[in-house]
Amino acid sequence: MPVTNEPENLSDQSLVEHLRELRSCLVIAFSAVAVAAVAAYVFIEPISHWLFRPLTSVLPAGGSLIFTSYQEGFFFISSWPWSAA
Repeated sequence: MPVTNEPENLSDQSLVEHLRELRSCLVIAFSAVAVAAVAAYVFIEPISHWLFRPLTSVLPAGGSLIFTSYQEGFFFISSWPWSAA
């Protein structure tokens, strides 16, 4: 589909053309989400340190973060440097 500056008349497209355009948009969107998920997984440790820095800065010496439910421990896949006291 050539890129033009003129507005497109959507009624001129057939159903198959609409579906092709939808498929290409979905492929781009899912690819972007996949790339972002991989990037977040690769940089999970710096991200977790950045997110928890305000909490750990106000903890008393020797203090650690406490998870109050089972799923909270799985939010970040990282070695917690402040939990090994």
